[in-house]
Amino acid sequence: MTKAEHYDLCIIGAGSAGLSVAAAAVQFGVRVALIEKGAMGGDCLNFGCVPSKALLAAAKHAQAMRSGAPFGIAPVEPEIDFAAVRDHVRRTITAIAPNDSEERFAAMGVEVIRAPARFLDAATLEAGGHRVQARRFVIATGSTPAVPPIPGLDGVDYLTNETIFDLAERPDHLVVIGGGPIGMELAQAHRRLGARVTVLEALTPLAKDDEEAAAVVLDALRREGVEILSGAAVTAISSEGGTVRATVSLDDGEERIVTGSHLLVAAGRRPQTGGLDLEAAGVASTKAGITVDRSLRTANRRIYAIGDVTGGLQFTHVGNYHAGLVVRNALFHLPVRADMSAIPWVTYTDPELAHVGLGEAEARERHGEVHVLRWPFAENDRAQAEGRTEGFVKVIASRRGRVLGADIVGPEAGELIQPWALAISSKLTVKAMIETVLPYPTLGEVNKRAAYVYYTGLPERPWIRRLVRWLAKLG
Repeated sequence: MTKAEHYDLCIIGAGSAGLSVAAAAVQFGVRVALIEKGAMGGDCLNFGCVPSKALLAAAKHAQAMRSGAPFGIAPVEPEIDFAAVRDHVRRTITAIAPNDSEERFAAMGVEVIRAPARFLDAATLEAGGHRVQARRFVIATGSTPAVPPIPGLDGVDYLTNETIFDLAERPDHLVVIGGGPIGMELAQAHRRLGARVTVLEALTPLAKDDEEAAAVVLDALRREGVEILSGAAVTAISSEGGTVRATVSLDDGEERIVTGSHLLVAAGRRPQTGGLDLEAAGVASTKAGITVDRSLRTANRRIYAIGDVTGGLQFTHVGNYHAGLVVRNALFHLPVRADMSAIPWVTYTDPELAHVGLGEAEARERHGEVHVLRWPFAENDRAQAEGRTEGFVKVIASRRGRVLGADIVGPEAGELIQPWALAISSKLTVKAMIETVLPYPTLGEVNKRAAYVYYTGLPERPWIRRLVRWLAKLG
């Protein structure tokens, strides 16, 4: 092994979180090493956010061709070239890849090492023959698909988000294990692209979201032909003659056999720590992920962990948020504290499903009396013009009107949740939304109408009426 190379900052993992740290740190003139054993850009670019949204976009175009009748457009069943859909997904990745490339980061001054990393001790690691020492390390190795211990699963060919985007032929019948965001997004996309789809969820589909809002999404998917079985625990998997067979135990005790041409496992994620030899570095971890404090430091104070590998909310934007905190703390010694109270998330089904802050039950538990402010898309003029009236905005506010949380289900929910995230992070009240002038007609007005609900009944209060009468006498 060569002589040790010394860096100010060494980052393990070139996914979104690691790249964000590297790009920010190198601008301040520090010496940065970036180690990646796989594809630059990590899961988000290659297997997650980017390809899934490209696939959903193709599926949306197919669905639009079927649903023009209310607008006077004759509906047609689209002819789908699934290989061309795959090519669209690949082109999207290729278009974005230069931003995450080794060449770009090397040009910035980052030392990029393409090899697996493993710690030798608390201040040293080895990667591809390089012996690296650094003042600070950042572990940003992300997560991989969790594979549940279902009898027979290891004996059949199955897909995960890391392989499904390589399909050149449309599945005849896609069976999906897992009714979370990944499972539901890919289920709807493949259904719209012409496949039969069955989703098997052992508990409740989209369980982390508001139950009423999630129900709107599930109803929409079922109307499009996606079969969704909740309380459906898969007890065995087998394959015969190119057909996958899933034995399912339902909540009512019934046993059912579900057959399909392809099997997608979308049963969550697990942190990617294999081969790092964390114990040698004095870094504590559990099955859930690397243990960190509120400043994202591990048990070894010179090592940080960020993003999915910490086992918290597993979103690209969380990794990027973590990256900013680490740069501030590691380079400038500024005190930081990860605050997850205003982290939004979105499920990109159609309609979309978005959340930020506290849910209704949690808000009542923490704050006692709260206001639940609702407004339906059906009462929004732009939604009526677009024929997209399903869903609603639901905002939770304190007694004094401070925004505590929001759930949105409907068109462009991922865009519409953003002002509520700002309101929570800035500790604003609903008054800020009410006093904001919004363009007409836009979907964004549904947020403002929901905020107005806080003052419902105010004109009917006797003291308000008496005040108005008294002011009227002043001329």
